[in-house]
Amino acid sequence: MQQSQRYGFREIAAKIRQEIQDRQYPTGSVLPPEPELAERYGASRSLVNRAMQMLAAEGIVRPRQGRGTIVTWLPPMLHSPARYDRTTRENNGARGAFDAEVRALGLEPQHEITTEHAEPPAEVAETLGLPAGEPNCLVRRRRLLASGIPVRLNASWFPLDIAGGTVLEEEAPVIVGGVKTALAELGYPQVTAQEHITPSRLPTDAEALALEISPERTVMEIMHVGRTAEGKAVEVTITVAPAHYLVAEYEFPLA
Repeated sequence: MQQSQRYGFREIAAKIRQEIQDRQYPTGSVLPPEPELAERYGASRSLVNRAMQMLAAEGIVRPRQGRGTIVTWLPPMLHSPARYDRTTRENNGARGAFDAEVRALGLEPQHEITTEHAEPPAEVAETLGLPAGEPNCLVRRRRLLASGIPVRLNASWFPLDIAGGTVLEEEAPVIVGGVKTALAELGYPQVTAQEHITPSRLPTDAEALALEISPERTVMEIMHVGRTAEGKAVEVTITVAPAHYLVAEYEFPLA
């Protein structure tokens, strides 16, 4: 052990955090084991363990059974109207805004997708102008990952008479430009969108499990409604993401 170099657990956490942000340990990689880190920093394993707990509480690392401590740090993704621009969503064959954003960070986007015909929640049915209590929607559920790290849960609801039997039912990331491009090609281009962002809340047990976060980590929920030129709502997408992975930014004219 290097007796000349001793740090407290906060200093150890700060050094590891900086190494991660400098990409010495890329997202999705495995940190060295605690004994190796203890030797590097001239500290006891208990101090290194406390540093790991601190970084895990910040969402920077995550222990995984049988694999060690995984780096889960991501620079916060900017959530702004610009992400929905078609050229952005389709850049280099991207499968939507998330795909483009993750590739821009030098990471690999991954999509786990299921689809089904389902009865929408009452608020979604009302927004889409559909009768409540009927299985009149196609829902496209996606767990979105960046280099193996789950960062988003999406549920996109579409009127079944629009989306049934179309590419939107494909359980694979096959739609260049994402669902907005698919709807445009089906004859329902969206010209306006509205978003309702719920302040940070605790995740449900199912959300925490799917996002692989502790129940104490807060999440952000975004309800996105896309409308055609006639004002018809054709998409309601509900996104849930760990709050530390998102930064919302909006620009609007002032009278």
